[in-house]
Amino acid sequence: MPLVRIDIRKHKDPTFAKRVGQHVFAALQSAMNVPDHDLFQVLAEHDAEHMIYDPQYLGIHRTDGIIFVQITLNEGRTVEQKKSLYQTLAKSLEKDLHVRQEDVLINLVEVKKENWSFGNGIAQYATS
Repeated sequence: MPLVRIDIRKHKDPTFAKRVGQHVFAALQSAMNVPDHDLFQVLAEHDAEHMIYDPQYLGIHRTDGIIFVQITLNEGRTVEQKKSLYQTLAKSLEKDLHVRQEDVLINLVEVKKENWSFGNGIAQYATS
C-alpha cells in the first residue's frame, strides 16, 4: 500500500514522469512484494526555481536530471528489502530511461497500518 510521490524537472517528453512511475511500481513489486493494483502515485514536474538540491552532497555528483522518489509505506520491511529496492530502481531507470544512478534520490516514510484510509472514511487495515 505505498503512496509514491515522484518529482522531476520539467521534461521534454510528456510521458517521462509516468514511465518513471512504472519503474518505481515494478521495483516495489520486485523488492517489496507489493501486489498488483496497489498503485497510488503523484507525479509532479517543476521548473528550475522549484527543484532544489545539493549537487555534491555525500560526494555524489548530481545533475538537473535528478529525480526525487518519496514512498510512504507500511513499516516492517527489512534493510535488505530496502537496499534491493534502491538498487533495482536506480539500475532500471538507468537502463531503460537513461537516468544517471547518481540522480536517483529515494526516501522511504514508514507508517503503521492504521495510518491509512483508502476511502469511505474507514481505516481498512486498522486491527482494533
